Amino acid sequence: MSALDRYLAFRRTLPPRPPLTRRTVRARGLDFAVYETPPVEGAPPLLCINGGLLFDHTLLWPALAPLATHRQLMLYDQRGRGASQAPPGMQASRIAFDAGDVPALREALGIAQWDVLGHSWGGGIAMLATALDVATTPAAVRRLVLVNAVGVTGDWLPRLHDAGLARLTGAAHDRLAACDVQALTRPDLTVHADYAQAYFSAWFADPAFARHVSAPRGHSETGAHVAARLRRDGYDWRDPLRDLPVPTLVVHGAADVLPLSEAERTARLLARAHLVPIPEAGHNPFWEAPDAFFAAVHTFLAEDAPAS
Repeated sequence: MSALDRYLAFRRTLPPRPPLTRRTVRARGLDFAVYETPPVEGAPPLLCINGGLLFDHTLLWPALAPLATHRQLMLYDQRGRGASQAPPGMQASRIAFDAGDVPALREALGIAQWDVLGHSWGGGIAMLATALDVATTPAAVRRLVLVNAVGVTGDWLPRLHDAGLARLTGAAHDRLAACDVQALTRPDLTVHADYAQAYFSAWFADPAFARHVSAPRGHSETGAHVAARLRRDGYDWRDPLRDLPVPTLVVHGAADVLPLSEAERTARLLARAHLVPIPEAGHNPFWEAPDAFFAAVHTFLAEDAPAS
């Protein structure tokens, strides 16, 4: 079966999608749009943090809806993305501010403990946020799930463009080749949004699957400032993340252009991490290998779950 056939077969096994309700939560002087599925008795909620930097929560919804059978899912639009308020002094935006918002949101929501999942750049936010939160409230995060998360340093980022070009062919290759990577060090939203769309198909292991998914368009100026800073200055998170005491599942599509070696490096750095490579999957294993992906996450989150 192709990746698309596997995904469609998996979709046919799912129950109806649960409703997603929205509310506004005030934290750190900003109004955040927070989205929730119905509570699940006896289990902590699962916060899901999307990646992309320019995008809102819809990168992960309804993609992660199957997890709502066992957990209340909580998603939110990061500062200046989607329906969440943009910060003042946008030019100073950085990913550390996004990370600091997560413990503040947990407290504003009145949640004593939750599980956290982050995808791609959202995995970086999830790692940093968890380290911040458990430093002052050790029980705040019960379990952490990293899905094709960015590396703990920015060493992978300069190589990503060529890796994408190597995966693409024809018009898609030419479109990405025409992009000026150096321009991404400047916070021009149009440049960042165009590049994200040009790169989109490279995130898939199966080109046929990629042709059936529309590339989203990023709309966040705040996110463009964060992305440009990361491109321009690089980053190194090893010190705050070393020996993170939270049990962590590092799940990674083995055929991702963001190489599996970065996930291996992350798992070695964290104190209690377990790596699960997902064969034949790219950057979005919840699409290309949903059976393996959701089984791994369900199993990990069920371990040591509080009794109902």
